[in-house]
Amino acid sequence: MSDTAALTRANAANAYAAASFAAPGSLQARARTAAQNFEGVLVNNLLGAMFSGTDGEGPMGVNGTGGEAWRSMLVNEISTSVVRAGGIGIASQVYRELIRTQEARS
Repeated sequence: MSDTAALTRANAANAYAAASFAAPGSLQARARTAAQNFEGVLVNNLLGAMFSGTDGEGPMGVNGTGGEAWRSMLVNEISTSVVRAGGIGIASQVYRELIRTQEARS
């Protein structure tokens, strides 16, 4: 049994963290990037939905012309920052499932 086939929920976060040191282009590095991208899209959608109902003054409200565009950029930057800071814990589980699926195919 390979190292990646034995991933469990308990060690998924550790394997995900270790994948940051994997050789570029390796299965682990590609799976980590895909997991991070998935988490980024998810966080962006969650924050976008959360802030879509805010109207009025302030950075999240639609202040005149172009306010909606600025809000979407702010949501995008917040979600990027959240993922770079470690995310919400989804990426490690997505990484585990990607590796598991790949190992089952080979």
